[in-house]
Amino acid sequence: MSDTIRWGILGTGSIAKKFAEGLSVLPDAQLAAVGSRARDTANAFGELYDIPRRHASYGDLAADPEVDAIYVATPHPFHRENSILCLNAGKAVLCEKPFAINRRQAQETVAVAREKGVFLMEAMWTRFLPVMGKVREWIAQGAIGQVRMASADFGFRASVNPEGRLFKPALGGGGLLDVGIYTVSFASMVYGQQPSQITGLACIGETGVDEQTAVVFGYPGGELALLSCAIRTRTPQDAIILGTDGSIRIQPPFWHATTATLSVGGKEETVECAYEGNGYNCEAAEVMRCLREGKLESDTMPLDETLAVMGTMDEIRAQIGLKYPME
Repeated sequence: MSDTIRWGILGTGSIAKKFAEGLSVLPDAQLAAVGSRARDTANAFGELYDIPRRHASYGDLAADPEVDAIYVATPHPFHRENSILCLNAGKAVLCEKPFAINRRQAQETVAVAREKGVFLMEAMWTRFLPVMGKVREWIAQGAIGQVRMASADFGFRASVNPEGRLFKPALGGGGLLDVGIYTVSFASMVYGQQPSQITGLACIGETGVDEQTAVVFGYPGGELALLSCAIRTRTPQDAIILGTDGSIRIQPPFWHATTATLSVGGKEETVECAYEGNGYNCEAAEVMRCLREGKLESDTMPLDETLAVMGTMDEIRAQIGLKYPME
């Protein structure tokens, strides 16, 4: 692998733009190509970010010999097919969260990556922010004793648009897949396992997707996680971890935080973990580190954990009665 990793972006929506902006602060990354379903959108995106190679189809991007890794930035229901297209072409893949609509789709994607021996990672970018590394360090050191409870919420208020991505079942809409995945992945990071008990409730809106969802996770040792998400309710976007000896609070909004506070015995330690760029560069840097080290997956966001989290999401949706038409 060369000193410079050449990236392609599959898709030209808002999340693709954020990733492109993140890449711009990495001196060892080159945004070499973009793929769209139409020439005009590929050219417009290419002009915006000075991308030299612009493809009018995803297949052409996947086949581009001048690309080492591809960021899949399409809507949820297309993650599986788009990722598999790139994996079959031998390209390393960073697939936007949620990794797929359900665990079955995720398993199919992972199976291709492992069969082909090609790198694959879920783009859970929050996991790679420096402050989350510090939180994991505190937990591993036993700084707050045994973790007993964790809570996280991620909600915002959007206007109802039946044809928009957030509210359309055919596009995998709803709060759980869009932002609830952040909270479920957070709980997975904190406890290092999936819950043994799951209880979920939701408000299913007029378009047929969850407009707000709350879940309680129970773990074998009696630990709990209290999680909520919404696309029609603004929430504090907070995250707190409570242990037998203290607590950790991640400064809201937790999903792109730079600050965390450790509270033990009446004393507080606050750390500021600023990062360059918009944070999407952190996950890209992890992919590039893995590629240079010859790894096929990340130790920080391993594929088995991605699959396990998707299974947890499936169980939550089963409890709240949310099924998508493509399932």
